[in-house]
Amino acid sequence: MNDTTAARRDPALAAAAQAAEEAYRAARAAHSAQELAEPVAMGADGTPTMRIDRIVEDAVIAALEPHRVNVLSEESGWIDNGSEISLVIDPLDGSANGAAGVPLTAFAGAVAVAGEFTEAYTVWLDTGRGWWAHRDHPVPYRTSGRRRLAGAALSMLRPHTAKPGPAAAWWAAASEAARVRILSTTCLEAALVAEGAIDAFADACSDTHRLVDLAAAAVMVPRAGGVVLDVSGRPVVFDTDLTRRWSGVVAATPDLGAELVEVLAGAADGATSGAPLGTNG
Repeated sequence: MNDTTAARRDPALAAAAQAAEEAYRAARAAHSAQELAEPVAMGADGTPTMRIDRIVEDAVIAALEPHRVNVLSEESGWIDNGSEISLVIDPLDGSANGAAGVPLTAFAGAVAVAGEFTEAYTVWLDTGRGWWAHRDHPVPYRTSGRRRLAGAALSMLRPHTAKPGPAAAWWAAASEAARVRILSTTCLEAALVAEGAIDAFADACSDTHRLVDLAAAAVMVPRAGGVVLDVSGRPVVFDTDLTRRWSGVVAATPDLGAELVEVLAGAADGATSGAPLGTNG
């Protein structure tokens, strides 16, 4: 990240990212993998909070207090400070990776002004590598430009094999792609789509993603030439309700995004209506 880009970043967003990096390193140094993975609370999104999540998010929330912005965060939920500016943040995406020592974790945050996303910053916490984007500025990275799923490098959430629709959707997309990865960190995978390292990322119809998982991508990826979509057509827009879910499809081009949505939805619909697994519709 060059000095010019750093100077443009929203100060609250920059402070949050720095706090996440420092707290993540300190947590990894001070605790065992078992301690970091221990559930210590129930998050605002309805999922268990690991100790490593709590350590990192507490540090981020503390760093944001002087800025007096509103905050929507995975564990703490909505913190209303009466500001026109809101930060939607995932302080530690890839918590299980981080607790175990797998170096695939990320901080991701997006700035919303009067409910409109304007800026985003994603940081690979294990390396410090970052991706910044503003809706009004060009970015120094581009997607791969791939337009077809056949032969694509595809990253996905793990397959939900207990559910016929998502299982069929996962295998339908995987069978078209040339390469499939499961990295277990949506925010980092979206950044890799934005810079062209992979062609697309998708949740195969399991509706796992919350806004904190996709908000940064919704700013960053379009600036790099790609798209962020939802299999059911739900727009990724600012909302303080962390119970809302999206499937989340991040693709290098609108054509690839549309094809991936079609393949996933067709296979899921076919499975739930009794068609053979893997049928693309």
